[in-house]
Amino acid sequence: MTTVVPTSEEDPALAVVRFTSELAWADAGPEAAEEQVSRLCLEAQESMVMGRWLDLASLMLTSADLMFAKVSDKDVECIFTVICNLVTKPESLDEVHEMAKLISGKIIQQPNDKPALRLKILFNLYNLLENPYSRFFVYVKALNLALSGKVTEHILPSFKKIDSFLKEWNIEIKDKRELFLGIANVLKENRSSSKDSFKFLTKYLATFSGEDAYTMGEAKEEAVRTIIEFVKAPDMFQCDLLDMPAIGQLEKDAKYALVYQLLKIFLTQRLDAYLEFQTANSTLLKSYGNNFFVVLSFSSLVHEDCITKMRLMSLVDLGSGGSGQIPYALIRDTLRISEDEVEMWVVKAITAKLMDCKMDQMNQVVIVSRCTERVFSQHQWQTLRTKLATWRGNIANVISTIQTNKVTEEASQGVQGLMTR
Repeated sequence: MTTVVPTSEEDPALAVVRFTSELAWADAGPEAAEEQVSRLCLEAQESMVMGRWLDLASLMLTSADLMFAKVSDKDVECIFTVICNLVTKPESLDEVHEMAKLISGKIIQQPNDKPALRLKILFNLYNLLENPYSRFFVYVKALNLALSGKVTEHILPSFKKIDSFLKEWNIEIKDKRELFLGIANVLKENRSSSKDSFKFLTKYLATFSGEDAYTMGEAKEEAVRTIIEFVKAPDMFQCDLLDMPAIGQLEKDAKYALVYQLLKIFLTQRLDAYLEFQTANSTLLKSYGNNFFVVLSFSSLVHEDCITKMRLMSLVDLGSGGSGQIPYALIRDTLRISEDEVEMWVVKAITAKLMDCKMDQMNQVVIVSRCTERVFSQHQWQTLRTKLATWRGNIANVISTIQTNKVTEEASQGVQGLMTR
């Protein structure tokens, strides 16, 4: 293992060139090595004098792979600190960006070799950059490195700051797509909460609006993946996927129409519709032939889990009917369960925070005070707005009544005071 030992007041960049050159030519013999090291150092000095920082960075990175193999992690980090610091030298933002591309490209070349160290170096480079777009570029490279090198745990904390990053970067739609999809892939690899991965998948799909058919087609497989993720998730019962053009394009697609139909069943229909769908398509799915992605997606679903989720969503649908009461018998028939299981499923819905209700065992009905909406689209927003307006009016009336009573009471007390005198 080689160790970097500073021996003079030589410029750090030149010292790195000398060290890496000696490392690269160590096996060539003393005379050849000395000649090549001198040549490279002279070239580095010329680049520094002429302000050719991109050329200098390229020269310093020539033996980058060798450094990772033969130099200690601490010294590799020190060397790359000097290299990365070059991005602070140029005045041209374009040149800075080219340097960021060059350095990050070299760092991620072998993602499985010391990936955590490489990721740390990328973050150091990120912090040295002032150009927002260059920062975004390096961050995406860090995402890909974390995924390829299987060190996703090191980048997860940064996801909490994504909203502030987006404001800083001010990137275009195509860049947002790359970012959101990259984060969703990292979360999936890390086996984080399915809700977290789903959140960024929907952000990705939301960027496809008003696009031509070719561009929209890019989102098809991710749209299928998002639907399957929603159907599989045992703790997600509400989404607005049906309103998304990227999802809507699947409805009449020969390859993916069944996936769209499945989503529509989960969001707008009840258990009987799912059971009919499963029975009708179980054989068809096996005969899809080259539509491997569709078969793979469906095969990841567990039929019993789908039934469990559809029972809960069917119960929610019954509670959204508007009457405020659901007979036990209707729950039994809709969920296809025995009489003894009715209250158990109601408790499950309450535990999942899908309903607020009471069970009237004497009259064999469930009295519902609140139900979660499976689809929260424009209609639900309008209903919520109407309710809020009503509540606001009621509160205003209460405040007015209190103020009127207060004035009347104060006047009454004043009259009583005069009478006493």
